[in-house]
Amino acid sequence: MEREARAKDTAALVTIGEFARSSRLSAKTLRRYDELGLLRPALVDPVNGYRYYDRTQLETARLVAWLRRIGMPLAGIAEVVALDAGAAAAAIRAYWAQVEAETAARRDLATFLVDHLSAEEVTMSHVDTARGTLGTLGIRYAAQSDPGAVREINQDAAFAGSRLLAVADGFGDRGAGASTAAIDALKPVARGAVGGAAGRAVPAAELLNALQDAADLAAQAVRDAVTGSDGAPDGSGTTLTALMWTGSQLGLVHIGDSRAYLLRGSELFRITHDHSLVQSMVDDGSLTEEEASSHPQRALLLKALVGGPGQDDPARRADVRLQDARPGDRYLLCSDGLSAVVGGTELAGVLGAADGPDTAVRELVALAHAAGGPDNVACVVADVVAL
Repeated sequence: MEREARAKDTAALVTIGEFARSSRLSAKTLRRYDELGLLRPALVDPVNGYRYYDRTQLETARLVAWLRRIGMPLAGIAEVVALDAGAAAAAIRAYWAQVEAETAARRDLATFLVDHLSAEEVTMSHVDTARGTLGTLGIRYAAQSDPGAVREINQDAAFAGSRLLAVADGFGDRGAGASTAAIDALKPVARGAVGGAAGRAVPAAELLNALQDAADLAAQAVRDAVTGSDGAPDGSGTTLTALMWTGSQLGLVHIGDSRAYLLRGSELFRITHDHSLVQSMVDDGSLTEEEASSHPQRALLLKALVGGPGQDDPARRADVRLQDARPGDRYLLCSDGLSAVVGGTELAGVLGAADGPDTAVRELVALAHAAGGPDNVACVVADVVAL
């Protein structure tokens, strides 16, 4: 009777071998996924241990196989397959946006290293010649943080000094502390490890290491700032966009959707890439820039400095890169309280016409207010000048 009952139970199911052929997953892989709880068999024979699967599980099995092909970790796959179709699609989009951001950061670093190593002597000769011709470079700067026209509390922070330019946009109950902590963590790195004595040329490798150290210190400072007395993070965090000045180069640290722009000549360039859901949708062509500006999830970040473990995961770390400086360059760093309500043409107009950083900062904050000032605003403007 027991054998007949087992036969009846398995009549509508398929063996692991047949299921493996249909799903394009090996029997060994299916056994591993069973052990991990990722894809459980419909039935395991209690006597002989044979695994049987329902044909309706094929769709899930194929999804698992496809997700593995794009490199998604098993822990992430387990979360995706438990979601409904719409939520699963959003999770896959967010994962791939992180992959592309990480790939872009590695590509930029690889390009820099190839150029640096293949033309090191030429580069050093160029720097020496430029110094002899142009003299020492410096920066003039101004910063302002404003609560905006709607919010009572200002969680944005802005800082401008001779070695450091930075904005941070805090969020959550401890957002103000997070944004301040992130910038404060960069100050000693900028003073000590980057630049040193005036006129000292900083090796590129040293500057990149200093930038990564600075980003890691900022991440730890934010974790400390947003962790409650019970040791658990409260969901607060901050964006961070900063430039460290060496006297000849700028080092960029960036995470989140605050931005850095460069006005060179009459052209305005955005030199950061938003770590946001809508930016990933613009990147893959599913949204236009105009649609992104009014999307209901435009504030959803894919990367930021937050509490909890995992900030040292490469996919969640800040971008770091180098930026050459030229006399006449004007840089703008701002939170989305400015960039979300003031377009690039208006930004370029103010930056191009202002007689100095102080004037530019005041006029940009006034533009944000004129656009309704729905959010806090942090703004830094700096000019590269020949001294």
